[in-house]
Amino acid sequence: MTDILRKVSKKLHNNNSSLVIAESCTGGWVAKQITDLAGSSTIFDRGFVTYSNQAKQDMLGVSGETLENFGAVSKEVAIEMVNGAIKNSLADIALSITGVAGPDGGTIDKPVGMVCFGWLKRGAEPHAETVYFDGDRNSVREQSVEYSLNGVVKLIDESK
Repeated sequence: MTDILRKVSKKLHNNNSSLVIAESCTGGWVAKQITDLAGSSTIFDRGFVTYSNQAKQDMLGVSGETLENFGAVSKEVAIEMVNGAIKNSLADIALSITGVAGPDGGTIDKPVGMVCFGWLKRGAEPHAETVYFDGDRNSVREQSVEYSLNGVVKLIDESK
């Protein structure tokens, strides 16, 4: 994970950009990883840990209708989370994560390991993806952190 953290840090520093993160299933793990790096105060604006649906609504403006129609683990919610994160921050780049880390909570339609991500560069359109990870709760969460950070690098590279 150290390699991707260094890459994210370097890309954000080189682009004079900062990051905001809206996390659900990772519970602040991405923010912790970023802020473990020296110099992170210049690239990390803030983080929202919105584990409950109410927190997603209160802190990020996720619509109750979206939550009801699509569920908390959906691309639609990931998009609303990333939009809310950028709106409620000074950051240039936003990331959102919502998923089913397990071991409970999975369904046939949304199994354990299903994680939805959102990325957004201020002024552009958001992008969302759904990924299915294998492993236990810790493994799903760790893979989610790494995948999300790779998405930040990809977003920065595509914006050039």
